[in-house]
Amino acid sequence: MTKQLLKLGKVPLERALSKLGIASRHQTRQWILAGRIKVDHTLRRDPDFLVIPEKAFLELDDRRITPPVKRTIVLYKPRGVVTTRSDERGRRTVFSLLGKDEQSLHAVGRLDMATSGLLLLTNDSQFSAWLTDPVNHIPRVYLATVQGRITEEKLDMLKSGVKDRGERLAAQSIILRKASGRESHLTIELTEGKNREIRRMLAVVGHEVISLKRVAFGGLTLGTLQPGQYQELSREQLRKFFQQVPMFGV
Repeated sequence: MTKQLLKLGKVPLERALSKLGIASRHQTRQWILAGRIKVDHTLRRDPDFLVIPEKAFLELDDRRITPPVKRTIVLYKPRGVVTTRSDERGRRTVFSLLGKDEQSLHAVGRLDMATSGLLLLTNDSQFSAWLTDPVNHIPRVYLATVQGRITEEKLDMLKSGVKDRGERLAAQSIILRKASGRESHLTIELTEGKNREIRRMLAVVGHEVISLKRVAFGGLTLGTLQPGQYQELSREQLRKFFQQVPMFGV
């Protein structure tokens, strides 16, 4: 799937249906293949047919599938849980922390298992696609503790950018809060969501991450949330915390 399609919020039909929370992705695929699904009054038998879930007129057995009310929650992800709906290795997932009404939401990006902190979940695919598109430079702020004393020279390297496996990794800003011979405490701001970016860039300059926590995304912070807790965000709050993100007509 191209970045342009993701930016527009287009997703495969089977995924669009499952995101509506009406059935699993496997079940929706079977409905499509059986000729039970129409998109904008036209029968579609291709599970990979691209649609914008919030805009498409979807029907199952000639009955309209009503899009759910758009919802977004902020979760304080604890360390030790994975950001997937299910895990083949039996590890605990973020969805085990959510109620029945939140199971149809999807995570906006991911935090790896060892990382804690702020995680957004939503059923608004356009909003999610806009937030995660690197061209929009939505800031994410992390608190990191690394082994050893990190030098000013290495901080400058991280701000200028380092290479890992042919990919350039760079912090938008990085502040040394405290340092000793044993460990250093950093505040790091990123504007892209590359896989394990902070752990990788710090490894390049010779420092292993001991702990990593995301404390802000756009203008949103964890506030008083405790690990495992979550709260719903109103559209007014989303406009406040993500002023640069279009609300797609809402």
